[in-house]
Amino acid sequence: MHDKISLKEKIGYGLGDAASSMFWKIFSMYLLFFYTDVFGLAPAVVGTMFLITRIWDSCFDPIVGIIADRTKSKWGKFRPYLLWVAVPFAVIGVLTFYTPDFDEKGKIIYAYVTYSAMMMIYSLINVPYASLLGVMSSDRKERTTLSSYRMVFAFGGSLLALWLIEPLVNYFGGSLNSKSGWLATISVFGVITTAFFWGCFFFTKERIKPIVDEKNNLKEDLKDLLKNKPWWILLGAGIGTLVFNSIRDGAAVYYFKYYLSSNINFDFSLFGTDFHMTPTSIYLVLGQAANIIGVIMATPIANRVGKKNTFFGAMALAALFSLIFYFFGKEDVFLIMSFQVLISICAGCIFPLIWSMYADSADYSEWKQGRRATGLVFSASSMSQKFGWTIGGAGTGWLLAYYGFKANVEQTAVTQNGIQLMLSILPAIAAIISVAFILFYPLSEEKLQIIEQDLNEKRDQTT
Repeated sequence: MHDKISLKEKIGYGLGDAASSMFWKIFSMYLLFFYTDVFGLAPAVVGTMFLITRIWDSCFDPIVGIIADRTKSKWGKFRPYLLWVAVPFAVIGVLTFYTPDFDEKGKIIYAYVTYSAMMMIYSLINVPYASLLGVMSSDRKERTTLSSYRMVFAFGGSLLALWLIEPLVNYFGGSLNSKSGWLATISVFGVITTAFFWGCFFFTKERIKPIVDEKNNLKEDLKDLLKNKPWWILLGAGIGTLVFNSIRDGAAVYYFKYYLSSNINFDFSLFGTDFHMTPTSIYLVLGQAANIIGVIMATPIANRVGKKNTFFGAMALAALFSLIFYFFGKEDVFLIMSFQVLISICAGCIFPLIWSMYADSADYSEWKQGRRATGLVFSASSMSQKFGWTIGGAGTGWLLAYYGFKANVEQTAVTQNGIQLMLSILPAIAAIISVAFILFYPLSEEKLQIIEQDLNEKRDQTT
């Protein structure tokens, strides 16, 4: 329980989120575009599919948490899922980006089946992975450090994916609308994610055991969860944060393809092959690089002023910068890229904090109720991601339809203004909602110190 976490283990833990974030970021940035411009579905149809499949998947997350809490193996409760689910995760991810030769109805059914399967597989590996943080160390500062490693690797994986995805699709298929290019590219990422998940499995260790070695009672676990005020507040704040990110992410490709006219390009060579980066790629890569800066900044700032204050300040600034973003015109390329960096730094600060705060809420529940259900508590983090992504993703598709979007044609002024709103005003509203929730978060640093000390004393008495 009191073991010092080695650098090797911190890196190992980070590899897990590097893997899941590659697919997560590709889904966030490109899946709606793939379904409308490559697969051939209407945006409103995709938005409805996102809503239906993600609502079920969000409800599936606590089920996974409950199952993981009851898993017993020689590797622990949560690590085995990194070993068992890594290959299915990659395979279903590839199938999601496969375009079968079906009619419109057949394509819709195929999209529903493969996307639903992908989200469930994502839950099966990501909920146990997130829960692993709660059993690697009992030290709250060590957890924040682990969360920071996790987020650096997460955004590093996202950065790699966004840096390479358009060049690879163009390399394998000749254009961003190539079906074969997307299939080959996602296959490459599938191999990488499998290797990273297995690395996380082999390099990490579970240490924390419940104070009371008793059989888990689902009814009592759920009752404890419902009484966990910090959990509810983080759920609301997490949903607001993910809506903020998912709307900005989902609209970014459309913003550059259909609104912004720019000749910025960047050519580079990799393994002797020449690749070409578009303005979209540059914008997205800048965002991911800035996210990493935010993650690195989060721990020292939080150690100085507290997690709650850091969260509040970062999201408030993200809302302000997003509001300003709306007033940039098509010629303001430098300002657009600069504010993408500023907004992304703020967003990057949030994610290591919220994961660490979920671990704190698990401690709070054990301290208050005398029982620990780490998997169930951490499934809330994944559930908030899915709910936020559901609202943001479905809303993006519906908003595109509402503003009159038609794929692969010149857009009207109304549609272009709508796409502008989706990069600025609408995300800002979601960020403000997140700020409103976090104002009521009750676990101060002083309170957490008392909880940590009490729990450690009780654990020492049982060993």
